[in-house]
Amino acid sequence: MQDTEEDSIMSFPCQFPIKAMGMAEEGFDVLVVSIIRKHAPDLSEGAVKSRQSQEGKYISVTVIVEAESRQQLDNIYLELTAHEKVLMAL
Repeated sequence: MQDTEEDSIMSFPCQFPIKAMGMAEEGFDVLVVSIIRKHAPDLSEGAVKSRQSQEGKYISVTVIVEAESRQQLDNIYLELTAHEKVLMAL
């Protein structure tokens, strides 16, 4: 059984946080934003926050998008998780 927009507990459009985690290396945040921007080009000022792990080995990047559909979110997650530098996406 496939979910439809009507079956979703989310109503669109809505603000939705997407978090990607990877190794703390230069440019990881730029990579994550560029992937997300392909699917959500209108990111607002202050939509991106980065945070390093306590030991500084990992970094998490949270981007708040104005989600238009479940399909848009699925496409973002598929592309993020397919990238070799992204260890996890939530």
